[in-house]
Amino acid sequence: MTEAPHGHYVALGSSFAAGPGIRPRESGSPRRAGRSSANAAHLVAARLGVPLTDVSCSGATAAQLVDGGPGMPAQVEAVSSATSLVTVTAGGNDVGYIGGLIMASLPRPLRAWAQWRARRTAVEPLENRFARLPATLDRLLGTITDRAPQATVVVVDYLTVLPPAGVPAPPLPDEVADQARKTADRLAAETAAAAERHGCLLVRASAVSADHHAWSAHPWTTGFSLGRRSAAPYHPNADGMRAIAELVVDAVQDTGSAD
Repeated sequence: MTEAPHGHYVALGSSFAAGPGIRPRESGSPRRAGRSSANAAHLVAARLGVPLTDVSCSGATAAQLVDGGPGMPAQVEAVSSATSLVTVTAGGNDVGYIGGLIMASLPRPLRAWAQWRARRTAVEPLENRFARLPATLDRLLGTITDRAPQATVVVVDYLTVLPPAGVPAPPLPDEVADQARKTADRLAAETAAAAERHGCLLVRASAVSADHHAWSAHPWTTGFSLGRRSAAPYHPNADGMRAIAELVVDAVQDTGSAD
C-alpha cells in the first residue's frame, strides 16, 4: 500500500480556500488575502504531515492564479517540480458568484451605491464570463501539471451556500437566490469537467455540503452579516473547512492506497 504523498504541498485558490474571517489569521500573510491558519489547507497539511505553502487569496480569479494581478502575484509560481500535492479552488470570482450575493444582501442605501459602482465599471454579462471559464481553468490546471508533473492535483469545488429551490434565503430576494443556484450548479459542472480533462482528482464539496447550506441547522457556510468580527458573508465557516479537509485527505489517501 502506498501512503499519501509526502513532500511539498501547495494550496491555491480564492477566498473559499483562504478562509477569511476564520480565526486565527495566518501569521505573516497579507491582510488582503484573508488567509486563515485554520483553513482546509492547513488542516490537510497537519493530517498528512507535509510542509505547506498556502498562497490562496481572497478575491482572486482563476485567471489571476495564473497571471497574477494588481498586488497579487501569480499563485502558480509557488508550484515546482518538488511539489507533491496541490489543491485548487477557483472560478467563483471569474463569474461574480459570491459578490453578487453580497451585493443583493446589502441594506438598501449601500446596495444602491454598490449597483451604481457596478454600472460605472461596466460589469460583463454572466454568459460571457462563463464562456471564458473553461479555457481559463484549462490554462490554470495545465500550468500546474506542467510545473509539477508528478504531483497529485486535487480540485475542490465550492461548498453549497444556498438552500434548495423553494426554501427562502433571507435577506436575498427569491429571484437572486434562484439565479445564484443556477450559477453555482454551472460553476460546479465546469469545475468537474476541467478536472476530468486534466486527470485531476475532484472533491465535490458542493454535493457533499448540500444539507449544510448557510440556512441549515448545521451550516458549513455563513449567512449574511456586516459585523467586523464575523466570518465573511456566504463563505466557508470553520466546520466547512474541517469538512473540506476530511474530503481532501480521503481523496488523497484513497488514491495512494490504489497505487
